[in-house]
Amino acid sequence: MENYVCSDCGYVYDSARGDADSGMDPGTPFESLPDDWEYPECGASKDKFETKS
Repeated sequence: MENYVCSDCGYVYDSARGDADSGMDPGTPFESLPDDWEYPECGASKDKFETKS
């Protein structure tokens, strides 16, 4: 699973960890997040995230 980084604040969405604050269980791939998902700290939408190499 790939990690994705927010271009606004640098937060890394780690699929292995999920996003407990948003109810996303560990193992949830970024692609499976709802289209309206936003990172709760900065409010960035999915389109603000890029694959982290």
